[in-house]
Amino acid sequence: MTNPNPGGASLLAKHLTPAVWEALKDKETRYGVRLIDVVASGLAHPESSIGVYAGDEESYELFAPLLDPIIAKYHGFGPDGRHTSDLDPAHLDAPNPDPEGRYVVSTRIRVARNLCCFPLGPALTRRERRIVEATVVRALASLEGDLSGRYYPLYEMDHATKERLIANHFLFKEGDRFLEAAGLNRDWPDARGIFHNENKTFLVWVNEEDQLRIISMQPGADLEEVFARLARALGELERRLTFARSERLGYLTSCPTNLGTAMRASVHVRLPRLPEEKIKAIAGDHGLQVRGTHGEHSDAEGDVYDVSNKRRLGITEVEAVRQLSAGVRALLAEAS
Repeated sequence: MTNPNPGGASLLAKHLTPAVWEALKDKETRYGVRLIDVVASGLAHPESSIGVYAGDEESYELFAPLLDPIIAKYHGFGPDGRHTSDLDPAHLDAPNPDPEGRYVVSTRIRVARNLCCFPLGPALTRRERRIVEATVVRALASLEGDLSGRYYPLYEMDHATKERLIANHFLFKEGDRFLEAAGLNRDWPDARGIFHNENKTFLVWVNEEDQLRIISMQPGADLEEVFARLARALGELERRLTFARSERLGYLTSCPTNLGTAMRASVHVRLPRLPEEKIKAIAGDHGLQVRGTHGEHSDAEGDVYDVSNKRRLGITEVEAVRQLSAGVRALLAEAS
């Protein structure tokens, strides 16, 4: 097969040169992941901005000639870099930027995690996905206090309940065409589900894009409280589960954009007085990205925007939340 460069503006199109293709096309990881699997989504959808998904931990080593330049471009993180984590709430100085609740509707901080010694989502078999689900659910069942809750398998959930939870930003839905092409929608909805506590301030998505999406959220803009809850939950789960992690790249995820902290710290903020171009400019100055109310490729309903950190690798969790806090304060100062 000749080099199948998809063209377009994706990072895959830029870095999948004939030389890289020839060097990597016959290599295979111990879980059977090949280069064609890593680039399948980008080949199917040339309009993708990134275009690659890793199938397992080894993918980041075996296919480094392709993935490292993509990681460097997106994160500004070179091959000699080493990622450092900091999930200590005592190190976070991010006072509530909207104590009167005039602008910020809600705060949400989530991290992606995958279990060590399993393939990542694109390469999981049905059997492996079920083992992951059972392992994670067992760990979640041992949580106590305000973290305790119940697990709800998707296949048992009626349509009306699913739609209500999705509309309220609690539940994920079947992945988009990019995830479909990467193999992440296989066997849907088998071995997928959601865990949440009584107040829905702590949630875990099981076997969505990554094996776990661990989420702390609540109304308002108390970043420190949301972060502290997440850090506490992660500490409890890491006593029971071993997550895939690299000394160089931090926590490993199927999409290279989520490497490192694998954290997305975000607020839903209502900004009726600011034009979208201004919002994006201020956010960009603080290393943040702006999405619509329902995430990527959606509109800002009622002038409510989703503002979050863009960089995840080469920056600690504490630093990412501090960036969000500073950016939100700048937006609110302009909106006042």
